[in-house]
Amino acid sequence: MPQASVIVVGNEKGGAGKSTIAIHTAVALLHGGARVAVIDLDLRQQSTAHFFANRRAWLSANNAAAPLPLEFAIPLGEDAPARFELAFAEASQGADFILVDTPGSDTDVSRAAHAKADLIVTPMNDSFVDFDMLGVVDPVTLELKRHSLYSETVWECRKQRAALDRKMIDWVVLRNRLAPTEARNRRRLDERVVALSRKVGFRLGPGLRDRVIYRELFPFGLTIADLSPAIRPVSMSLQHVAARQELRALMAALGLSGFAEVQPIAAE
Repeated sequence: MPQASVIVVGNEKGGAGKSTIAIHTAVALLHGGARVAVIDLDLRQQSTAHFFANRRAWLSANNAAAPLPLEFAIPLGEDAPARFELAFAEASQGADFILVDTPGSDTDVSRAAHAKADLIVTPMNDSFVDFDMLGVVDPVTLELKRHSLYSETVWECRKQRAALDRKMIDWVVLRNRLAPTEARNRRRLDERVVALSRKVGFRLGPGLRDRVIYRELFPFGLTIADLSPAIRPVSMSLQHVAARQELRALMAALGLSGFAEVQPIAAE
């Protein structure tokens, strides 16, 4: 049996949009025909788990059909790492992809997930506050000085994985929730992100812009990949069309296929 590909969505800072990226990536893979297992390790907030619970409820109430993942719940407790190992082993038996959404903090169970990754996806907002988890800049010149906490975590997990099976974990940092306007702060940040990518070895990719569209579909457990003549809980607009293009660009940056084959739907 082919081994499942493991995608870990991680960043040790909250509010970067990890769950939004995890949800959209999982659903896009499902629409491509992949068998996807989802493990939500944000044990307190459980946004990804709540999304898929909403999805099951909405589809049932509306007699609609859309693909669903395999889901594995990890309860809070000191034995969370052991429970994760059991869930991961079970997920590996029935999935093409295992997608793990991690908390915005450094925990034992989060590190265990990162060490198993084939691909780590790190969304970061358009802010030096978010960048601080990846790299440290000089407070006077804003020049990059060194890598920071989360970069160190990924570096250690990469070394662990390389020693275990000689495989290098791919790491993609997504510029997420960008504002629609260009700013001097963004240009400064772009330069430091590129410099850090060369230093610690991650790729850069486009995330999802800060659109109401992504939030308004959450209560239904739906994403823009689900919208069709049969599934349309909100009125369509050109913004929805643009958001679907963003999701295609995200999947391409991650080297994942599937959603590109979904036919676009016209705006109303």
